[in-house]
Amino acid sequence: MSAEQEREVADASATLERALIEVKKVVVGQDAMVERMIIGLLARGHILLEGVPGVAKTLAVRTLADVVGGSFARLQFTPDLMPGDITGTRVWRASSETFDVELGPVFANLVLADEINRAPAKVQSALLEAMAEKQVSIAGTSHRLPDPFLVLATQNPVESEGVYRLPEAQRDRFLLKVDVPYPSGQEEFTILHRMSVKPPRAEAVLDPVEVIRLQGVADGLFVHHSVASYLVNLTIATRSPERYGLAHLREVIELGVSPRASLGMLAAGRALALLRGRSYVLPADIAEVASDVMSHRMLLSFDAVADGADPRAIVREVVAAVPQPTVASREDPDAGHTAALAAQGQSS
Repeated sequence: MSAEQEREVADASATLERALIEVKKVVVGQDAMVERMIIGLLARGHILLEGVPGVAKTLAVRTLADVVGGSFARLQFTPDLMPGDITGTRVWRASSETFDVELGPVFANLVLADEINRAPAKVQSALLEAMAEKQVSIAGTSHRLPDPFLVLATQNPVESEGVYRLPEAQRDRFLLKVDVPYPSGQEEFTILHRMSVKPPRAEAVLDPVEVIRLQGVADGLFVHHSVASYLVNLTIATRSPERYGLAHLREVIELGVSPRASLGMLAAGRALALLRGRSYVLPADIAEVASDVMSHRMLLSFDAVADGADPRAIVREVVAAVPQPTVASREDPDAGHTAALAAQGQSS
């Protein structure tokens, strides 16, 4: 990478650091959630936030929208919601005796899909097209969504009445699934101090044009072939766990992750490396995002679900079993290639 490209990476990393600081002015704790939201923005991947009510999921998304700039829309999902309520519809204009298209709230740069698991199947189907194709079909005509476009959805894991389980195809469209825990005691004390009187407001650091530029910088980060081999081995381990000494997972995992998980780990790894100020991706970057990328894409067996198996624990077991290459930098490519071949030899 040239000196100019290195400066571009350093500048992008500094800009992202300012954006993180602005978000953290409002959101107390939840560092992993905030970082994953930035990763999704850089990697052009949608994010599913799961946590009980009151742990700052909606606040974090609203704050990110303030920092990123551009347009923002909040969709409150309910069981009686119709597809046209989010995508738009045709409206009859009596004055001109023609139909006009009224675009829905999904036409925004950042879309908060609040309590997404309350939406019925038709709404999920309409949202799936928007997430996957970045377009919406209204009366047979396709309308492109703005660029950048990011869906940040929230769901409550403890509620069972009036909710719909997200179908596998819908979950697969989310780049990351982030579990949002309760704050610690010290963090909750800070929340009381910061939010009880006059809550702070984040300032805009980015705009849509700058976000697209940062996405381009992340796309250009160097990925050694040993790192690419490593992340492919992680996905294969969920489909053929016996190859990696995990034969007991054969009865636990009914369907392993798809190639979209490999693409997701690569994009998320690049975004994480940029946040860390590096122009190259390390195996540790892939290992760090693996759980958020793969846990919601695996389909567990009926017995495993009945026994309360934790998909994240399974991914951690896979990550621990698949050996990492010892070198991932550009300075010693031969060593990285040798390490990758050694890792493949151990798994066969």
